[in-house]
Amino acid sequence: MTSRFPVWRRRRASAECTSCFDYSRCSLTSQFPVYVYNRKDFGASANVDESVTHAMMQGFDASPHVTDDPDIACLYVALITEYSSNVSSTLEDLLHQLPYWNSGVNHLLINIALDPTDVDVFEGVDTGRAFVASSSFSDFSFRAGFDIVLPPALGISSGEVWQHLPMIVPARRKYLLMFSGEYIYDKLEPLTFRKASSGYGHFNEGTVLHNSTYVSRNSRHLLESENEWSKSDTLKTLLYFENTIVEVLKSIQTQIESDRFFFEFVCPGGSEKLVGLNGEWAICGDEERRASLLRQSTFSLILAPTNYSVSSTLLTQQRVFESLKNGAVPVILGDYLALPFAEVIRWSEVAVLLPKARITELHFFLQTFVDADILEMRRRGRIVFETYLGDARSAADTVLAVVRARLKIPAFPTREEPSPSVFNDSFVPIKETVVDAMLDAEEILGPVEPPMNSPRYRRNFTVGWDSFHLLSGDPFHLYPFTPFEPVMPADAKFVGSSYGFRPIGHGAGGAGKEFGEALGGNNPREQFTVVILTYEREAVLISAVTRLKGLPHLNRVIVVWNNARPPSEDLRWPEIGVDVHVVRTAKNSLNNRFLPYDAIQTEAILSLDDDAHLRHDEIMFGFRIWREARDRIVGFPGRYNAWDINHESWLYNSNYSCELSMVLTGAAFFHKYYTFLYSYVMPQSIRDKVDEYLNCEDLAMNFLVAHVTRKPPIKVTSRWTFRCPGCPKALSVEDSHFHERHKCLNFFVQVYGYMPLLNTQYRADSVLFKTRIPHEKQKCFKFI
Repeated sequence: MTSRFPVWRRRRASAECTSCFDYSRCSLTSQFPVYVYNRKDFGASANVDESVTHAMMQGFDASPHVTDDPDIACLYVALITEYSSNVSSTLEDLLHQLPYWNSGVNHLLINIALDPTDVDVFEGVDTGRAFVASSSFSDFSFRAGFDIVLPPALGISSGEVWQHLPMIVPARRKYLLMFSGEYIYDKLEPLTFRKASSGYGHFNEGTVLHNSTYVSRNSRHLLESENEWSKSDTLKTLLYFENTIVEVLKSIQTQIESDRFFFEFVCPGGSEKLVGLNGEWAICGDEERRASLLRQSTFSLILAPTNYSVSSTLLTQQRVFESLKNGAVPVILGDYLALPFAEVIRWSEVAVLLPKARITELHFFLQTFVDADILEMRRRGRIVFETYLGDARSAADTVLAVVRARLKIPAFPTREEPSPSVFNDSFVPIKETVVDAMLDAEEILGPVEPPMNSPRYRRNFTVGWDSFHLLSGDPFHLYPFTPFEPVMPADAKFVGSSYGFRPIGHGAGGAGKEFGEALGGNNPREQFTVVILTYEREAVLISAVTRLKGLPHLNRVIVVWNNARPPSEDLRWPEIGVDVHVVRTAKNSLNNRFLPYDAIQTEAILSLDDDAHLRHDEIMFGFRIWREARDRIVGFPGRYNAWDINHESWLYNSNYSCELSMVLTGAAFFHKYYTFLYSYVMPQSIRDKVDEYLNCEDLAMNFLVAHVTRKPPIKVTSRWTFRCPGCPKALSVEDSHFHERHKCLNFFVQVYGYMPLLNTQYRADSVLFKTRIPHEKQKCFKFI
């Protein structure tokens, strides 16, 4: 087959960003201001599709980068669809009439493609030095590394994307591979690509490919054949190759019995048909039929157009879009295609990319995928779809992020929640001196030091290179810190980078006193913030705060006052050596526990219920363990999700078990980064469910962290539950509490499309726990 396959040396269109962009308008600290042209700037002759552009404009309006002041803009954005052919002015004239055009410098032209027969709305148009973003490009106009391939304008304009997506499991569906399409080729019609003189060109049986010259928008490029292909040999070879692909697929379908396939090469009579370019496979059936077939298929075959001078077409991108949406792993035959947002999406992780010459080995190749690979590709494909493709706002955010990342400008900082005090300005709460918690005088747990906040925004210009590939996080905002920052080599804390480190015994190691005096570990010293959620239990709350007096490495205590009524005026607040800040909330919601309050100035958060009784040594041990596993939930009460065989659903279980999958956040450490994701990135429907039941916020946080990290939590010490003598009856002892948690588990699975929680069978205890040591030596902790 390779001997019949034409190999062409092509010089792709190119443009250097340094010659097409005015960097003086976009300083590294500018925060990337973007001005989006209004419709009136195009004049009345522009035929902009209202529904599509309205959805896209909503996305831009929500972007923190967009400004109304064109004088400070770094980038100017114009949204364009097809323009009417009967208007007097051309699109080129309209572009040149834009008030800030300046030969296209610092401009981004977004072509929201609607007509699958259009190769490029900018065909023959002088776009100057502007970036072009479109779903359709010819090979001679697409400037790799400069222009941007867009997904089709098919995403939802409102609501949540997950509601339109299938479950990720089972790994293997009814059909191993599916393809539905009808090859469209009319020898009387051209296979279109760009030509120098008129802006249109074609090769058909009257065109000789060898030694013909074509021009992109801004420069000349030569298209050469590898051999002296005649005018008839070229097309015959291309058509022969398409016929061979069909014959191979038919052979697979009829001869292989171990797997099932769905192939149709002619659209059923009377069914809808989306026809694209000449030499391209039309899409058969309506959207409902296509979705049904894709949801029954493990892999979806996508054949690139026969016209190898086309880099991207709307129909091809639509096939990719629908495959990801319906959970069929795309198998793209045609390695000359450009895919959407390729600079930020690692397409090799969500799709199978092969040259057409591999068609005879396709079945063998797909058989090598084990279930874990299929499920991970499908999971990653779903995340890519939800993050970058699924709705208008995602597409708007991504196209701006691509340009911003090229300019090395950091993303816009995420917002933190204000922390208004529950006390008004004129009220001074009563303070009360309390004695230190009962501690073992012989055990040193650590120094009690003045508050020391965690350094913020240290990696503004170095984190961008990998932010897009934190698959389940948020690549569109800059965070003050994340749990994924690199750890320096062990010798760096002694040679050249020692600031902030406190090695145990100054590096010599040790136990007992030496261990207690220094945090050690692989990260500089730091502190943590305690966040206590409370509601109408003043006495219980005061006891909980009092127990924190003298706690080492404590930065601040945040009390989330989840009650519309303020605290009693005669309530006596204990003085514990650090600030106790009581936050007024807008409503009684358990989601308030995980708001990213601006008063939290540390990476580490210890979340506590007001009735959780923990000793200081338990807290310190949990903090030390968290410092070694900053991306995970580290805590005390363990729980697990049990599978109900009879009903094929999940059950919440709090019984003692040798396997767990959750650590309840009533007594757990986690990174502040997850409070941002919980409040701003996690689907709103999960927070709504928490408010509906006044329950399950701890399950939601466990789901979120497991989804982001694909790791289970870490349980520390033997603690499994807490007893609070004298406390009012807790909600968690009611039968309805467990029924609601069963429902939450299964609803969250629907939102994520799979069960992200992972099982673990170990807990963490101190290194020298139960180790026999000489009597003159001390352990790390006396009771842990």
